[in-house]
Amino acid sequence: MNNTYRPYKDTARKAGITTLKDAIDQMLKSYQLQSRFNETYLEAFWGKMMGSAIASRTNRLYVRDNILYIEIASAPLRNELVTAKHKMIQLINKDIGAEVIRDVVFI
Repeated sequence: MNNTYRPYKDTARKAGITTLKDAIDQMLKSYQLQSRFNETYLEAFWGKMMGSAIASRTNRLYVRDNILYIEIASAPLRNELVTAKHKMIQLINKDIGAEVIRDVVFI
């Protein structure tokens, strides 16, 4: 006798049904909003990506034409980030999952 209790037995995805994530991705692509969504994601989750030490010393942050503009309050931190610019670009693009940033400009 196989009387195993399966509370979620009917949760398998049925054919022809799209997940919410896939539906949102399709909508962003069809309205050509994917790049702007990625830029906004970067601005919103800057602290999570770079950590609280960098985020707390960042005055302004915005993206224009795949270039990230950052205003850093601390000169030593700015110099440190300039030397690690290539690694920072790779980290951001990897976290987002697309090539959002081509270059970083420190202002």
